[in-house]
Amino acid sequence: MKIALAVAGAERQGDPRMIEPWLYPALTATAVLTGFVDAIAGGGGLIMLPALLYAGLPPHVVLGTNKVQSACGTAVAAWNYRRKGLVDIRPNLTTVAVVFAGATIGAMVISRVDAGALRLVVPLLLMSVALYTILSPRMEDHASDPHLSPRGYAPVGGAIGFYDGFFGPGTGQFFVASLVGLRGLGLTRATGLTKLFNVTSNIASVIVFAAGGKILWLLGLCMAAGAMLGGWLGSHSAARFGARLIRPLLVSASLALTARLVWGWFAG
Repeated sequence: MKIALAVAGAERQGDPRMIEPWLYPALTATAVLTGFVDAIAGGGGLIMLPALLYAGLPPHVVLGTNKVQSACGTAVAAWNYRRKGLVDIRPNLTTVAVVFAGATIGAMVISRVDAGALRLVVPLLLMSVALYTILSPRMEDHASDPHLSPRGYAPVGGAIGFYDGFFGPGTGQFFVASLVGLRGLGLTRATGLTKLFNVTSNIASVIVFAAGGKILWLLGLCMAAGAMLGGWLGSHSAARFGARLIRPLLVSASLALTARLVWGWFAG
């Protein structure tokens, strides 16, 4: 997720390779919390990106390094959801491919296009997700009649994948809300499938950022270890407690991201 774009002026400039040793365990521990939150409701970037900026990394390195830990944590969460029978991969392979393509294009475009306009639009979308989560009777664990088939959903998934590669905040929330509303999935299954799509878009972004030399691999892999632990704990908790855990966290994450983006916009 790329809320760092909204607070780019807050970073301390310097050589990104010169990271104080104590920051490695500190950021790894932070990644445990990030992975836990991401595995349930998304929005972990709200925690990790400001921490990376505080470490003194420039924004483009923050985005690339964050994607490494995010991809690893989300991969563990997706695997755990699948192991518990909550994710069926084969019917969704078309969407996986389209999400990958969309995220790749989005990550390539972000280096050339100003994402400022999205900082006005995304808070409104996230508020809509929060209201939909609160008010919709569909946001429970029982399935409902689908409006789109798995293949019919692929263009929607591709658009969200492009958004994740291009900007990022709220990607998980958008996947969950659209899977519930359009595919008719129960909330827990929608959350599990969201992790499959999220890890796909994250891997695409990692490839693009790595090609541009915008990843600190040692730091990213240390954080990945923490994110994987957090992803396992979060997905296990979500699979066990279902909608009664996911729904309030989804609302909280959506509102927190909204507040953070709005504050970032007015703070310049």
